[in-house]
Amino acid sequence: MNPQAKLVSSISLLMGTIITISSNHWMMAWTGLEINTLAILPLISKSHHPRAIEAATKYFLVQAAASTLLLFSSAINAWHTGQWDITQLTHPTACMLLTIAISMKLGLVPFHFWFPEVLQGVSLSTSLLLATVMKLPPTTLLFLTSPSLNPTLLSTMAIASTALGGWMGLNQTQIRKILAFSSISHLGWMTIILTHNPKLTLITFYLYSLTTAAVFSVLNTTNTLKLSTMMTSWTKIPSLTAALMVMLLSLAGLPPLTGFLPKWLIIQELTKQELTVIATMIALLSLLGLFFYLRLAYCATITLPPNSTNHMKQWQVNKSVDTPTTILTTLSIMLLPLSPMILTTL
Repeated sequence: MNPQAKLVSSISLLMGTIITISSNHWMMAWTGLEINTLAILPLISKSHHPRAIEAATKYFLVQAAASTLLLFSSAINAWHTGQWDITQLTHPTACMLLTIAISMKLGLVPFHFWFPEVLQGVSLSTSLLLATVMKLPPTTLLFLTSPSLNPTLLSTMAIASTALGGWMGLNQTQIRKILAFSSISHLGWMTIILTHNPKLTLITFYLYSLTTAAVFSVLNTTNTLKLSTMMTSWTKIPSLTAALMVMLLSLAGLPPLTGFLPKWLIIQELTKQELTVIATMIALLSLLGLFFYLRLAYCATITLPPNSTNHMKQWQVNKSVDTPTTILTTLSIMLLPLSPMILTTL
């Protein structure tokens, strides 16, 4: 990809995100989302592979439809109330359309079908952007409109996302698809608490993004795309592969790792709101995700596949681990002791 084009796309991506998360007017928020969509398309299709072009086409069609719905919902609200302010979304039809639009943008069930397919068709670095940065503007809009949204609808979609993200991830061998279903499952956790404690949704999103970024960075360093190559990745950078196992367990939400904190806080908050049945359901459904995280961790560090060579090491270049990967890895594993400080923000 042309370096100048890559620079322009990256700056546009940053600008679109900033415009959306800092705007109070629906038109500005929509403009930021459109800039984001157009900026990511060259990054998705940069390899010129048919799979990448297919992924870019699917992404564009879904995001364009979602943006149209979002604009339509804000227009309906403005027609009935005379307000274009994001926080003044009060008309029931507008709220319903907005929920559908943002669910399409995020990839929540039942609008999730595009997300695993798009992630499978792009590189690991672009997958990281799609799974984290591109979800920030829609999540911010959900946060701003949370008092107006329907709790029953959101809870239903959240439980369905957690269940389907776990079920569909069980039978996958492609790591990008597994992480796509992991993302859908985590979105369920974020959505279920949205109407009860919106700040907790943002904290969950930040910690999910941190851990996912660390996992993608390690996979990018070891050039691992499927389970069969993951089995031999330990010979490239053994220490980093060992850290990958712990990061996957953090994504699964096991204590005493960073990923345990948001799940613990969400279950605690749901119990406070007397939603014990929902808390129990989502906790049990997360066991499905735990299974495929354990499967990934097992493949990464514990198994050794049959090999035809007597040499222990693969052909390898001594690749040093870069500083951002090291920092992300540390944070994705060891943030739990900071939980008292994080709790003060809620």
